[in-house]
Amino acid sequence: MVINSLIRKEFLKRGGVLKTAELKELGLSSRQIKRLIVDGVITKIKRGFYELSDYIIRDEVIIARLFPQAVIFLESALLYYGYTDRIPLAWQIAVDKYSKTTQYNINYPLIEPYYLEPKFLDIGVDVIRIDGVEIRIYDRDRTICDVLRYEKKLEKEVFKNAIGRYKEDPKKNMRKVFEYAEIFNIKNKVQTYIGMWL
Repeated sequence: MVINSLIRKEFLKRGGVLKTAELKELGLSSRQIKRLIVDGVITKIKRGFYELSDYIIRDEVIIARLFPQAVIFLESALLYYGYTDRIPLAWQIAVDKYSKTTQYNINYPLIEPYYLEPKFLDIGVDVIRIDGVEIRIYDRDRTICDVLRYEKKLEKEVFKNAIGRYKEDPKKNMRKVFEYAEIFNIKNKVQTYIGMWL
């Protein structure tokens, strides 16, 4: 079975990933979806999600399509902002502490969920677009606060580079850092490092 251009267009519009329900909305039956898998036209990512087999999909897009409420977090956000050169072994994402943990058991891409209190999840979220898909990521100022909060989980060099590069970033916003520091109860830590940042 060859995928028709309308279905292919829908895949591409959503970064190369479609849900079962979205395929059915396009008029495909369960049997036709199975046929596309057998023919190697689409590949099952996890239950209810499929990707085009001949299309290279960025990891961030897969994560955003599978877990729309997740937020790109910590070292993965540092990499996006250019605050580290080290590629994390897995994508670090912030997720709701009360979400079902088994949903994050996927083979690819490798993810490392951090379970946060719901009240902290939406603080400092930016939305970027990659291949037409909205991806949630913490802004640079929230990210630097997370670096301070999770200092013990980071290698010393990653920590030091992040602080140093943030300090040099013309887009940094110290007012926001202090707002976040108040919320996360790390004001003293921010003040300790503030000399390094100014």
